[in-house]
Amino acid sequence: MIWLLPLLAEAAEPQLDCEYPQYQQEMNICAAREFEAADALLNAQWKLTSEVMKQRDTEWDSSWDERPGYFDQLLAAQRAWIAFRDAHCASEGYEFRGGSMEPFMIGTCMTKLTEERTAQLKDLIAVD
Repeated sequence: MIWLLPLLAEAAEPQLDCEYPQYQQEMNICAAREFEAADALLNAQWKLTSEVMKQRDTEWDSSWDERPGYFDQLLAAQRAWIAFRDAHCASEGYEFRGGSMEPFMIGTCMTKLTEERTAQLKDLIAVD
């Protein structure tokens, strides 16, 4: 997420209107802000989902099943997903590699995939 660091430094600018950004630099900053917001929601959902999975582990008789517990499997999946998201979005940015639009492409990709993952984590603990 090294692409995000210079954008976050610029994001401190208070007068930026992300509804109608005018320049590429503004678009990049707004994309970084959107990702930060999506990431915060993901982290909040992670807390909820992981707590439910830990509870399921305490209720599950694993004496006959050698597979990982609910939480351990979730953690492995999350780590794999983060690696996928970061690599996939970096590859999407390569279309504009080295250009001013590359951070925007990466940021919008990261936001989209993060929002999708947040929904997936919600679905894992949804009660029908």
